Amino acid sequence: MADLEENYRGVFDGRLGFGCSPAVLVIDFIKAYTTPGAPLHAPDVEVAVRATAPLLDLARARKVPVIFTRVLYHPDGLDGGLFIRKVPALRAMVPGEPLSEIVDELPLVASDLVIVKNYASAFFGTTLGATLTANGIDTLIVTGCSTSGCVRATAVDGMQHGFRVIVPRECVGDRHRTPHEANLFDINAKYGDVLPLEEVMAYLRGLNSGSA
Repeated sequence: MADLEENYRGVFDGRLGFGCSPAVLVIDFIKAYTTPGAPLHAPDVEVAVRATAPLLDLARARKVPVIFTRVLYHPDGLDGGLFIRKVPALRAMVPGEPLSEIVDELPLVASDLVIVKNYASAFFGTTLGATLTANGIDTLIVTGCSTSGCVRATAVDGMQHGFRVIVPRECVGDRHRTPHEANLFDINAKYGDVLPLEEVMAYLRGLNSGSA
C-alpha cells in the first residue's frame, strides 16, 4: 500500500471537499444483501447499513435530502438488458419480492425519495441527475452497496455530472474486502473523496451553524 500511495502521490491525490448544499444517496441497501442465505448476501453490507443509520438521522435533522435507490425489474426481465444476463441473481428483483425491499434498519420517512434503477449507476436512465440539479445540490454523499459495483459506478457518474462526491468509508460495503478496498482507493484517487464517517457527520452538523 505504501508503494501504491507513493506512485499516486502528486497525480491522483487531490481533494474535492464539501460544497454548500448536500444530499445523501443510499444505494441499494435492500434485503437481498442483508438476508443470510440469499444469493447476494454480504455480511459487510450489514455492517455498513448499521453505520448509515445515524448519518440519515442527522441529515434529516439538518433538512438534507435523503434519496434511496432500489433495483426493480419487470417480471419478464424486459428492462434488465444484458445486466441481468451477466448477473442472473438480479432477475429476482421484481415487484412483490421481499428481497427487493429496502432494509428494515433504515426506515423511510415522508421526506425521503426512492428512485428505481435497472443498472449499476444511480444516474443511468433515472431522474437522479435532474432531481439534484433542480434542487441546487452540489455535494452528493454516497452510501450503499456494493462498493465495487453500484457505488463506484455512481461515484464516476456523479463527478461527471458535476457533483462533489463524498463517500463515508464506513457506510459502503461489498461481498469481499479486496474489491471493496481497491475501489475505495480508486474512487478517492479519481472521482471523489473517501472520508471517515465522523468527518462527514461533522460537516452535516456544521450546516446550520455556518461553519460547513
